[in-house]
Amino acid sequence: MAKKVVKIASVQVEIKDEETKEERIERVSRMLDGLGDYDLILLPEIWATGYFSFDHYKKEAEPLDGDFTRYFSEKAKKLGAYVHAGSFVEKEGDNYYNTSVLFDRKGELVGTSRKIHLFRYGSAEGELLTRGDEPTVLETEFGKIGLSTCYDLRFPELYRAQVDKGAKMFLVTSAWPHQRLAHWNLFNQARALENQCFLVSSNCVGKTKNVLLGGHSQVVDPWGVAVASAGEFETIVKTEIDLGQIESIREEFPQLKHRVL
Repeated sequence: MAKKVVKIASVQVEIKDEETKEERIERVSRMLDGLGDYDLILLPEIWATGYFSFDHYKKEAEPLDGDFTRYFSEKAKKLGAYVHAGSFVEKEGDNYYNTSVLFDRKGELVGTSRKIHLFRYGSAEGELLTRGDEPTVLETEFGKIGLSTCYDLRFPELYRAQVDKGAKMFLVTSAWPHQRLAHWNLFNQARALENQCFLVSSNCVGKTKNVLLGGHSQVVDPWGVAVASAGEFETIVKTEIDLGQIESIREEFPQLKHRVL
């Protein structure tokens, strides 16, 4: 039986251009050390390299079984928690991907998700990386969870496809700019509401490569209400959710059953 009550920690990481990848990983690792009593921990998008550090992508890229994933596999095992380590630049053959990874309490890799919608507005991501091509839904002790990344939030059909695969919760890893913060808040709430799912997001903060990041990581319930959220500084959003609410809400207001397309 899936675990119903889940303690969640969304880690909102500040990106500092003067930090190296190794220094940032070590600093964030210390932030995670106090989260051993949480069930699920989420980190942001390409936070170790820094999403907007495009000139570092290829030289800091790693294979799926590289140092980054080994490190967070061990971290998940040590904490005894599910750890969504955010995303990193994955190298496979001649291709590079924006790949997120989820580990279980034993440090086993539950699954990965390659970002499907690559951002091209003031971003080199679409030139440097190859997109993923399959909606990701993973089986966990909490039930089925859909993974997505940042710009994916603008494409509702992805989340509806995940719901059709049985997802009850969405995990969104992101490096969303402050310039479009209103859109971020809207999409977080809309994707949860229209699919009657919980949504947990982790966004970056700080100013990097002249881009101010938006923060406001949040946990949104199936009514589209942000039950916990952050501001614009480095912090950890901590809350507890009851996944049993999903079925009761879907029974009370059965909009998904009323679909005609």
